[in-house]
Amino acid sequence: MTKILIIEDEIPARKKLRRFIEELETPVHIMAELDTVQAAVTFLKNHQPDLIFSDIELLDGNAFEIYSEVHVACPVIFTTAYDHFWMDAFDTNGIAYLLKPFSRERFQKAWDKYTLLTKSPLQKKTSLDDLAHLIRQNISGTRYKKRFGISSPQGMYFLETAEIAFFEADEGMVSIHDRNGKRHLLSGFSLKELEEQLNPEDFFRINRSELVHKIYVENVQRYNKNILAVKVTGCTDLLKTSQATTAAFRDWVER
Repeated sequence: MTKILIIEDEIPARKKLRRFIEELETPVHIMAELDTVQAAVTFLKNHQPDLIFSDIELLDGNAFEIYSEVHVACPVIFTTAYDHFWMDAFDTNGIAYLLKPFSRERFQKAWDKYTLLTKSPLQKKTSLDDLAHLIRQNISGTRYKKRFGISSPQGMYFLETAEIAFFEADEGMVSIHDRNGKRHLLSGFSLKELEEQLNPEDFFRINRSELVHKIYVENVQRYNKNILAVKVTGCTDLLKTSQATTAAFRDWVER
């Protein structure tokens, strides 16, 4: 049975969403219907749904505050009257974006997408990393990069992804740091584009400027209450998680 959380502050919209959910052929359980950021944060600290339907503008703030404060390990279908949040939605856990007033058909398409992304031969639940994998492999057809071409005065040489300890962005330039501590300038990519082309089981973006390779994470230390210091092979400096990524990174690095 799919456990669903509804985060919606408009009563008519909440009733409509509940009706659509209850009409599904799949067995579902609506765990709660919440209308504020604070109520959602409190709930998600103690419960883990399989899917969230989330409005964005709530009574006491913006729903993205929820997902920056608590680690949510399930996909989110966003429902909103505003079309300018879609990039933020897909930068969090969003898999679909329903503009109000949405039809039964649009709702069904979003649900079908969730069903497709969570379907597996063993009928087991998938993580967000698995969902990202399926989105890229099954929908867009993208394959994870195995090597990168590096331009040099002598021509182009190639660096295997397995040899990369981390990527770093600085003032619009992206550098590759290999496991031996050598730095290579990489052109034609942003960190966001790299995230989309690398296996999320292997690489994690710990902050705005650094993307680390799990096998080269040697140890993790507490830097302060909400930030971790990460020791990566070949790097003399400790890399640091951001407050927004600390919880997710801890979960990822231990898997």
